[in-house]
Amino acid sequence: MALASVRPATAADADAVAQVQRTVWTSAYAELLPPGAVDGFDTDAVARAWADPIAAGAVRIAVESDAVVGFCAAGPASTEDLADAAGAVPDDASSVGLVAALLVEPRWGRRGHGGRLLVETASALRAGGATRAIAWVPERDVASRRFYERAGWDPDGTVRTLDAGGRPLREIRVGGTLDLEFRPEPSLDDLDLPLLP
Repeated sequence: MALASVRPATAADADAVAQVQRTVWTSAYAELLPPGAVDGFDTDAVARAWADPIAAGAVRIAVESDAVVGFCAAGPASTEDLADAAGAVPDDASSVGLVAALLVEPRWGRRGHGGRLLVETASALRAGGATRAIAWVPERDVASRRFYERAGWDPDGTVRTLDAGGRPLREIRVGGTLDLEFRPEPSLDDLDLPLLP
């Protein structure tokens, strides 16, 4: 396996971040998004939209060799993201982080990039004063739900439904500790994969 690492994104990475987002949306999320949702995906406009979060230090990228293969965007959780079904916000709201996006190109999956991204992001959130974090995950995205479960992040019972271009997208909220450690361990799902050269 080539050398893999995680680092803060720079302005020069915006195009690569947008390309990862487009690739994930057109492949892994194809069944979750409405038909045609990605047809008008403007990679240049999306790259420009990532400029401010990148400048604020909210985005980390996973790199293998020289290729950007994934990214994670995170920061303080908003009141809207933290509220329960009745609108109540937890007492520790000011110290809760939000993993807003964690995407790895499918062809680079199962190589530890997601785990490294989450560990490095958790460390950055801790350094910023967060004590725990949450993420919203599409209910039908089994791979992402399992990923967070392996990190010890569990559903807290809160769900929301978004309008994804006329198609409802149901998401569950997961959350957990920021005290994470990267330990690549093969799962049962990995045992039937060919060995990488």
